[in-house]
Amino acid sequence: MARIIPSAISTGEYKKIMVYSHDAFGLGNIRRMLAICQHLLKSIPNLSILLLSGSPMLQSFRLPEGLDYIKLPCLNRGRSGQMAVKYLNVDLESTLKLRSELILAAARNYQPDLVLVDKKPSGIEGELNLAINYLKSNLPTTKFVLVLRDILDSPEKTIQQWHREDSYQQVESFYDRILVVGMPEIFALCDEYQFSKAIADRVRFCGYIRKESGLQPRRAIRQELALSSKEKLVLVTPGGGEDGYYLINNYLQGLAQLSSCSHNQMIRSLIFCGAEMPPEQQQQIYQQAAKYPQVKVLEFTNDMMSYINTADVVISMCGYNTITEILQKGKRAIVVPRIKPGQEQLIRAQSLAQAGLIEMIHPELLQPNLLIETLLNTLAQPQIVNATKSLDFRGLPRVTEYLARLLFNEVEAGSVLNGRSTFDSLKITPDSPLALKIA
Repeated sequence: MARIIPSAISTGEYKKIMVYSHDAFGLGNIRRMLAICQHLLKSIPNLSILLLSGSPMLQSFRLPEGLDYIKLPCLNRGRSGQMAVKYLNVDLESTLKLRSELILAAARNYQPDLVLVDKKPSGIEGELNLAINYLKSNLPTTKFVLVLRDILDSPEKTIQQWHREDSYQQVESFYDRILVVGMPEIFALCDEYQFSKAIADRVRFCGYIRKESGLQPRRAIRQELALSSKEKLVLVTPGGGEDGYYLINNYLQGLAQLSSCSHNQMIRSLIFCGAEMPPEQQQQIYQQAAKYPQVKVLEFTNDMMSYINTADVVISMCGYNTITEILQKGKRAIVVPRIKPGQEQLIRAQSLAQAGLIEMIHPELLQPNLLIETLLNTLAQPQIVNATKSLDFRGLPRVTEYLARLLFNEVEAGSVLNGRSTFDSLKITPDSPLALKIA
């Protein structure tokens, strides 16, 4: 990996980044922001990163040297979309006030050179505003960068929400860059969300985030699961799992159809419930799976890439992290996207299915027999070996380079990567070999 050595580094003084991770549902946001933090620390010398997050699973991830975190009280955005306090027996207003003041205290004492914000320009319910106003008044050289995934939600809902939360004005007033970890060929975010020219001019499409390879080789995982050379591995993962019971339950019910056919002896299943799945639902999954000796159930892993790499087919929802990990490895996949409280996963799944990269089952049509029938058909298809050629996975180095430019006040005219000019190649055009063509 190339190290970024900006010419501005001469004194050995550490540059400081404060990261705010939007984290009210699932694990996707925190996993994505941690991947960015880790790449920054590997690429930029003399860097310190302070992460602020309410993720209940943050302590389960391996954190690199140079990164520490402040744990905010957990909030939860359920399927209704309404925000609520997850664990504390206090009201939402008091918890938001506490979170906001913790963020402000971090900004005052840490004095960041750059603030990296996940998804919400003002934070959840405006909890970032105190810190933003403080930094703009007392540390005006601090840069602000907003990170957006490829798709936020349906255009109608996103536009309404951004107007309601005054996000358009917030971005125009305070943010230096908007980095999109996606491709305009998949979703033309600036057009769909009606960004003004002032905002669109600050947007940089970076491509999808490529995750590091898993900690264990494929052979080791197959040995761990005691798979024979002829057995196929089906990995079932609903991401964080908070709303994943429906998918896993349908899969387990569908396995009953295989009990009397030859396919049963050739298919082994590994199911991850997800750390956010309610305990009573997890218990039901374990009880159902006990009927099938060819099924293994686990709650959570911080090394999902190793299992995705080993799987012959992955059955999942269509969250950003899971689906990009699947496609990065060129795996055959069956996805059942979440459709509540937002349409983000459905839009992504429809686009990728139209491109022939995945099989999609709408959750309203999901039935055990349909899922198993789709599985058997998918197992008979070849692996999608060209997925990584048609999708752009250079998100991490691009995000890192844009942030380095801002940290060291360098213009986007050339590159600081080994003296080579790379910024000219950051614009993805429809005829680029990395561009995904959707019919």
